Amino acid sequence: MPDYDAIIIGTGQAGPSLAMRLAGAGMRVAIVERKLIGGTCINTGCTPTKTLVASAYAAQMARRAAEYGVMVGGDVGVDMQRVKARKDAVVAQWRQGLGASLQGTANCTLYSAHARFVSPREVSVGTELLRAERIFINVGGRAFVPPMAGLDHVRFLTNSSMMELAELPRHLVIVGGSYIGLEFGQMYRRFGSEVTIVEMGKRLIQREDEDVSLAIQDILAREGIAVRTNATCISVARQSDEVAVQVDCTSGAPEIRGSHLLLAVGRRPNTDDLGLDDIGVARDGHGYITVDEQLRTNVPGIWALGDCNGKGAFTHTAYNDFEIVAANLLDNDPRRLTDRIAAYALYIDPPLGRAGMTEAQARQAGRRVLVGKRPMTRVARAVERGETQGFMKVLVDGDTREILGAAILGPGGDEVVHCVLDLMYAKAPYTVMQRAMHIHPTVAELLPTILGELKPL
Repeated sequence: MPDYDAIIIGTGQAGPSLAMRLAGAGMRVAIVERKLIGGTCINTGCTPTKTLVASAYAAQMARRAAEYGVMVGGDVGVDMQRVKARKDAVVAQWRQGLGASLQGTANCTLYSAHARFVSPREVSVGTELLRAERIFINVGGRAFVPPMAGLDHVRFLTNSSMMELAELPRHLVIVGGSYIGLEFGQMYRRFGSEVTIVEMGKRLIQREDEDVSLAIQDILAREGIAVRTNATCISVARQSDEVAVQVDCTSGAPEIRGSHLLLAVGRRPNTDDLGLDDIGVARDGHGYITVDEQLRTNVPGIWALGDCNGKGAFTHTAYNDFEIVAANLLDNDPRRLTDRIAAYALYIDPPLGRAGMTEAQARQAGRRVLVGKRPMTRVARAVERGETQGFMKVLVDGDTREILGAAILGPGGDEVVHCVLDLMYAKAPYTVMQRAMHIHPTVAELLPTILGELKPL
């Protein structure tokens, strides 16, 4: 029975970085992966989808070329075989690079098998039994498949199986009007598919403020994407070579027929086949592993990082989990989960960059909120680029003068939002940015202007 100082289960964003850091500190480390090195981000998430988004953006700009005085001949066509091949090549590059890094790390052994706990200190890996005093779970998550009527009788796609799609759907019907669904929806519309997005709620991405939600719906509608909200009762059926989606909405036809069906209704953690119940590791009602401020489970010597702990659903939160664990174990630096500020992006075009609280959250927290807002039609860089959809919004605490949150929906919004995020981490008053001189012409240069025009919410 090989003994290690640490065993890491899973090679998502947190696992490999932690393995290399621990190995570099002189620990003997085993890292186990049952499927593809790199986890969701590299294989079925960030890397492939943003590569596809780039292809879709190129197609859209080619169609708009005449607006910029650029003449291209004939209709713009998309070769999905070549689009997929480009995506596959980018994914392979990152996956192989990460695998080579792990295999080339001294004191680190990579196992390709399924891991399951035998005891709080022992893990079976294929035919081997590994033992360590420290075990780190980084198993990620997968698409949630809901108990939808008729689903057993139709073919459907998830974010993972979409990565294998090499043909252009005639009509892609997407159930789920949140981040994954919206990104795929705009992407495939730009590739040339007819697209309908079906959402059970009253509006898209309901966790966002209503003005953000409505602006995004308008962006999608301008590109010819149909959106059906208030679909409170959804069922599916096979009709010849099509999928018929029955929706109970307040308006519109009761049935939508499409060639392909994508389910984008959430995620679930990969924690149901690890033997966690046998060793007493606590999970919540959704299967997420319960952790404390330093990512420790209720069983001493076992940590949970990344999507499987329910503390974040992003690559950057998983990597931050690694940083918290490494800081506590190796640096005598007591970092905590509550040190971080919520931040993420929606990669439609234009993208949405988000940091901190929404208006609804700020109100619920009892804050005296000041808000500054500016449409992209009044941002010179956006006008010059011909990309004026969206707006910028910043929320400030009227008493402490600290920034509470921001929503940047527009060109470069996923980058611009970091100006706000860094100031929030510094806990500096908004006047620091208000008095800063930003470069012209940029999108970020309007942040000081917005902060000089704050009004009560």
